Amino acid sequence: MHDGPARLRAAGHLVPLEIAASPRARTRGLLGRDGIDGAILITPSSSVHTLRMRFAIDVAYLDRQMRVIDVHTIKPNRLGLPRWRARHVLEAEAGALVRWGIHTGVQLAIDH
Repeated sequence: MHDGPARLRAAGHLVPLEIAASPRARTRGLLGRDGIDGAILITPSSSVHTLRMRFAIDVAYLDRQMRVIDVHTIKPNRLGLPRWRARHVLEAEAGALVRWGIHTGVQLAIDH
């Protein structure tokens, strides 16, 4: 995958998606932002942190086939534990994943 815009297909929803695949984009992630319209996919990644973030986020840990293996809401200034088998991490504003029907076991897809 490459950095840039895309769309996430999940449970009948099309969601604006930003892909962060380069080291620079992965390091920046959502830092310095007040929110996000849609979601960001950090790849490759198996863990996240919310240090210096301004808002709580929903985090979905995904396997290599883009299937959700775990979902959590993380408040600012916290460390998330690494998830074994996770290859990608999807981040969105807290509450967004529930609205989009994203939960453990859901298969996601990316449209470029």
